[in-house]
Amino acid sequence: MEYRRLGSSGLKVSALSFGSWVTFGEQMGVEPAIDCLGAAREAGVNFFDNAESYASGKSEEIMGKALRELGWPRYSYVVSTKLFWGIHDEVNMRNTLNRKYLLQAIEGSLERFGLDFVDIVFCHRADPETPIEETVWTMSDIVASGKALYWGTSEWPAADIRAAWEVAERHHLRKPVAEQSQYNLIARQRVEKEYARLFADLGYGLTSFSPLAGGLLTGKYLEGTPAGSRASLPGYDWVLRSVQDPERSEKARRLQAIAKETGHDMGQLAVAWCLHNPNVSSVILGASNVAQLRHNLGAMDLVPLISGELADRLDEISPT
Repeated sequence: MEYRRLGSSGLKVSALSFGSWVTFGEQMGVEPAIDCLGAAREAGVNFFDNAESYASGKSEEIMGKALRELGWPRYSYVVSTKLFWGIHDEVNMRNTLNRKYLLQAIEGSLERFGLDFVDIVFCHRADPETPIEETVWTMSDIVASGKALYWGTSEWPAADIRAAWEVAERHHLRKPVAEQSQYNLIARQRVEKEYARLFADLGYGLTSFSPLAGGLLTGKYLEGTPAGSRASLPGYDWVLRSVQDPERSEKARRLQAIAKETGHDMGQLAVAWCLHNPNVSSVILGASNVAQLRHNLGAMDLVPLISGELADRLDEISPT
């Protein structure tokens, strides 16, 4: 396993990490979670991602119980969560980054995890209705309190990230250190174009998710929708529409052809391509079982191969 700095911070995270979106609380309970976390750790993964909104808080509970069962020293792993959507149906507790919500939400997350602190807390979306100064001051206060060690953004417009960073700079507050955004062979524009100056000017980090485009880049949806896949889950119709999109499917078929020609696994090739970007601090993997996770972790072996003609051919699948 390779370990990379989270942007310009001193924190080092595994190049491949493990996230709980969709799976924890939807497809697996505590025991399977223990197995997956253990398999990830055996491969050198030290970073585990979560969010308050995943399974309405149940995902954090499952991960917390699994971590306690595994008994790892707290210093040996990095945990992140994300705040914005909320889990309480109250006017100040949904779709906001106001001070009241953020201070109460971080307390709720820590209680569900059973932890004294999370290593990273991300603002899960930008909030145009809350002054950015209020959000930055609050996030800085959360870090100052020790309830989180670093904070960042997730799926924020580049202009809002820069504005938040400048507010923190101006008032000598804790700055955001990293973005969490979708990044894969099909979705490249935001990371490679919109965020380019953030990486160059601010040393901003990136923990990217959905390296397999919801599973499309494994090839499993090219002949239909397998039973038990996330696209078949109730409430995930938008995933089904995404993996059935003809234009996206054609790009997946191009990757499939390259993988077949070069003798590499299609999904591992897609993950390795993400890791090839030097601005990526960590690629978050999802998996519904240990075998799938171990297979995806094998992408580390292909990273040195993403160069020259192969890199050019992969880039041509979906140019920015």
